[in-house]
Amino acid sequence: MGRPHLPTLTSMQCFEASARHLSFTRAADELNLTQSAVSKQVAQLESVLQHPLFRRVRKRLQVTPEGSLYLSEVRKILAWVEMSTRYMQSYGGQSEVLNVTTLPTFGARWLIPRLNGFRFRHPNVYLSIANRVEPFDLEKERVDVAFFFGHGAWPNLECHKLFDEEMVTVCAPSIIPASGIGHPLELTRLVLLQSATRLDAWHRWFEAQDVYTEHSYHGPRFDTFYMALRAARAGCGVALVPRFLAEEELSAGQLVIPWQFSLTSRDAYYLAYPEHKAEVAKVKGFIEWILEHLETPPATPEEGCSTSLSAAQEKLMSS
Repeated sequence: MGRPHLPTLTSMQCFEASARHLSFTRAADELNLTQSAVSKQVAQLESVLQHPLFRRVRKRLQVTPEGSLYLSEVRKILAWVEMSTRYMQSYGGQSEVLNVTTLPTFGARWLIPRLNGFRFRHPNVYLSIANRVEPFDLEKERVDVAFFFGHGAWPNLECHKLFDEEMVTVCAPSIIPASGIGHPLELTRLVLLQSATRLDAWHRWFEAQDVYTEHSYHGPRFDTFYMALRAARAGCGVALVPRFLAEEELSAGQLVIPWQFSLTSRDAYYLAYPEHKAEVAKVKGFIEWILEHLETPPATPEEGCSTSLSAAQEKLMSS
């Protein structure tokens, strides 16, 4: 059954180009159409929507409020169509896109350094990496591999446990009193920085030490651990974060652990992929790479991205 009341892609392209140039003539030049054809497409779109998209002001086009609202949606649709088309153009060919999602700070601090060299081993696989925090459906969003923090069960997915999580307190050395920290409750005087993805972390950290405070949930809240770490470095307070995400600042002395107690999280970090993709070459190769480099420290810059292709191939052949 057809959908006669939906606008065509051509009419959307004509509308978007006209709105960008504020001219049917310039939009026509860009789209290799006549001015009248563009004007007719926009008129048809207005008829479908039953709202005016443009009005003429001193012989120039001006986008109406309704047109401005619709324009943002049209641009999303056109971008999605372009992305989907390019995805299909690469599917099954000599070059393939591997869509990967990751938690933001995990991706920046742990995953990306371990991708160094993957391109040399799998030259025909192009990685497309996106941040995701909220749960989602891998199949509907065409995700091949996902890194997540949780209990390790996801319907219709194969999950590999990567490692557990150890939460530690970190802050700038400058905000610690000269007398030091003699009790965990003293941290509440320094401001507890909250992480939106671990809302009960401070409560559980105090509880594990048989300590209670009404300030467990009080303090500035940040969407990502990266933001919480930056706030801690700036002296805004004390952050409770996974130790491996703070290693860079701890090693550089930019952050210190004010109270030596760590909390092992109940969940862990996992790598997941759809069951039916287990034998897909690009997925299998990526999984093998990650598991192979799980315990391997990230390469230094001298060994990393600056290495030429021929040199990298030489190293792989000799290893």
